[in-house]
Amino acid sequence: MSASDKAYEHVKGGILAGDVLPNTFLTEGQLAEQIGISRTPVREALLRLQAEGMVELFPKKGALVSAPTPRETREVFEARALIEEWAASQMWARRAEAAPALHAKLDQMSAALKDDDVSTFSAADRAFHEVIVEAAGNSVITRQYRHLRDRQIVIVAGNLRGDKPRMTLSLRQHRELLRLLESGTKAQFVHACREHVNYATSLAVTR
Repeated sequence: MSASDKAYEHVKGGILAGDVLPNTFLTEGQLAEQIGISRTPVREALLRLQAEGMVELFPKKGALVSAPTPRETREVFEARALIEEWAASQMWARRAEAAPALHAKLDQMSAALKDDDVSTFSAADRAFHEVIVEAAGNSVITRQYRHLRDRQIVIVAGNLRGDKPRMTLSLRQHRELLRLLESGTKAQFVHACREHVNYATSLAVTR
């Protein structure tokens, strides 16, 4: 891993884990010292994060972690709903191939819930849906979907922290999605995927 990649993963990982909150200002010098590299690769990493909408760059100073606006929140969830409903329909013929990976993600979510590990729970939640989108077979849409989920994680940062009932309900919904994938109809599965995203949207846009 290059120094620039190392800085990129360090900053992005902190943002997605909720350790670095929106509106936090990160200086190049501070980051360089934390990671143990020079400022140049830090600057390169911040440029990449700015292109992804994660930060707003201030040349030779640092970057401000971007705070999502109400409009961005609405648009991110609208785009996610469109992709996931499309993917649920497209991957139906390959559902048997996707099922083992989905079971593994559910096991991770269940273990994280017992440990009250929000970061691991969120990562497994995201990975569960990525399995479905990837199974639809369009690499361009899969890449766009991953970017949307990055922004969604920032938007809902802290929402699950300490909210075990919500995590429990989320796990229950994911189990139902897998049940329908394995023993329901295509229409039932697609409808359940749409309702699941609608529920997540209602929590984000009304908070």
